[in-house]
Amino acid sequence: MAQPKIAVIFYSTYGTNRQMAQTAADAARQAGADVRLLRIAETVPEAVISGQPAWKENLESMQDIAVATPQDMEWANGYFISAPTRFGVVASQLRVFIDTLGPVWGEGKLANKTFTATTSAQNPHGGQESTLLSLYTTAMHWGSIIVAPGYTDPLLFTAGGNPYGYSAKAGEFDDTGRAAVAHQAKRLVEFTAKLVG
Repeated sequence: MAQPKIAVIFYSTYGTNRQMAQTAADAARQAGADVRLLRIAETVPEAVISGQPAWKENLESMQDIAVATPQDMEWANGYFISAPTRFGVVASQLRVFIDTLGPVWGEGKLANKTFTATTSAQNPHGGQESTLLSLYTTAMHWGSIIVAPGYTDPLLFTAGGNPYGYSAKAGEFDDTGRAAVAHQAKRLVEFTAKLVG
């Protein structure tokens, strides 16, 4: 059986989605996948970031993590995406990256690959579900295969009960959340492995 290749791609302003992505990457490796942990490039002006010490510190701490490219998307058999919500949709930094994928998409190189997502927001009803659904709309345009967690494990109820993908209150990623993200990542690997045979 071929080893599934999973790209765990995240954008993180203050660190919550980075933690979720790292948890997903670790779980996917434990499940037997070849994993690339990748970050989305920052697009906000330096002057804005410098005015918020926590944002600047988080960005500086991630410089050793490679920035995602269209070539990474071609390489992968499946995608685990994590990014915060902004006004009910995903952060613009991730949308900018997605908007660069037209040529890869046009060649059919995003199709028939698995896709799952996680997110965070300032409060429990801050747009998490609509953010995940908007990402899955993108996945459908690509021809990707959505692997949502659904209610496939009782721990998902404990972690908030979001069947679309784990969602956290920003800054509150705990052991229950880590277990839910690990379950979601392992589920992604399981279904990706079936596709790559």
